[in-house]
Parts: sequence; structure tokens; C-alpha cells
Amino acid sequence: MLPIPERVRTLAATANVAKLTVDGAPSPARGAVDERGRPVLLVLPGETLHRVRSDAVVAVNLTSMRRLGSATHPRGSIEVQGWAEPVPQEQARAAAVTVAARCPDENLFDALERFGAPGAPRLFRLDIGQVVYLTGQESGMLDADEYLGAAPDPLAGVAERVLAHVNAAHRAQLAAGVARRLGEPADEVWLWELDRYGATVRVGETLVRFPWPRPARSTLCLETALRGLLCTC
Repeated sequence: MLPIPERVRTLAATANVAKLTVDGAPSPARGAVDERGRPVLLVLPGETLHRVRSDAVVAVNLTSMRRLGSATHPRGSIEVQGWAEPVPQEQARAAAVTVAARCPDENLFDALERFGAPGAPRLFRLDIGQVVYLTGQESGMLDADEYLGAAPDPLAGVAERVLAHVNAAHRAQLAAGVARRLGEPADEVWLWELDRYGATVRVGETLVRFPWPRPARSTLCLETALRGLLCTC
């Protein structure tokens, strides 16, 4: 299994901003997570964060979901706690691109074109204090150094594409391979997680982990390891 800091960073990289609280009060939430794992927020005039001091205590809730057929299931929930800081003007374009990738909004153009003007939308990011996570049956807390010092699984992008392909086109083969491994029939089987250490399969309502003999170091290694799970011979 991925080390917890790496797993949390991997989930955060594709998560959606679901909730924002400013000094304990709820506020509209729109944003994304940048390449360092920091939430970046687009804040509109009239919203709490737009008009309060820049060191406001903020909590950003991130949710990562998995779509299986027509149903969507939660993969993990992450609460990033810290202090809001305005994005400097020289970094504003990169911050806007980060937000647009997950949460397109025409107000991003206004935030850039009227940067710093009274009444213009503003871009904030979090100076992280700690991160609380709940993923599967695991929960806990990471301090800022643990979280920011980790990186997402380097094979995460490839893994997501492969996982989507298997779930769309090879579920029967997956079910047969899992049944062979478990020694009993396996119904309603989906590939749930895929990373360089192994695969997690959802069988009914149960998650079953199949670790690789050795960590995958490349796309080819990951695909080869997964074929070993799918093989029914």
C-alpha cells in the first residue's frame, strides 16, 4: 500500500473542493489543489474571505470520488487546515490555471485582469498547518511537513487511465481473475484503486487488496502486474 502521506497527496491531487469554513463559519467553496498539494481558492466580492484579514483560519474539505458504472462512491475525505494568504500577482496566472482545471469559472479572468482592484475577485491559497484524512478504514492526521514533503504516486495518472479501461471493458476478466485468487465466486467486481504497490478490488461492498510481488517502477511494470491479476490460466 502507498505510504499514508503519499496516498493522501495522491487523493488530494484529483479531489474536488467540497466545503470551506473561514474562522469557523461556512463560506462558498470553489478551487483546486496545486502541484504542491495546497488548496487554491477563488473568492468573490461579498464572500467572507474576500473582506477578512489575510491570516484568517481556514479549513478546506476535499472529497475524492470513484465512479463505478452509474454510481459514484467516496474514496476519501481530506480536511486541510491552515491560514489563508493572498496569491502574489506574479503567481496569480498559475493559480488561476490550477483552479480552472478543476473548477472552470469566468471570474478567474476578472481576478487576473483586475488583480488587486477594489471589488475584484481574489485568489487565495492555504499556508497549511495540518491535514486530517479519512480514506477507507484509515484515518488520522498529518502535519504540514509530512503532507508537503510527500508527493502523489508517480504512476497515478497512468493508473487512473488503466483502471478506467479495465472497468469499462474487462470486468468479466477481472471477476474471473479475482475469483481464482480468492478461491470462490466473485460477483459485482470493480477495480477500485491501482498504484505501484498493488491493486484494490471492490467485490460487492468489500475492498480486497492484491499487492504486487514488487513495486511497479514504470507503466510497463504496472500493466504487467495487473495482467497477472486478470489472467485466469
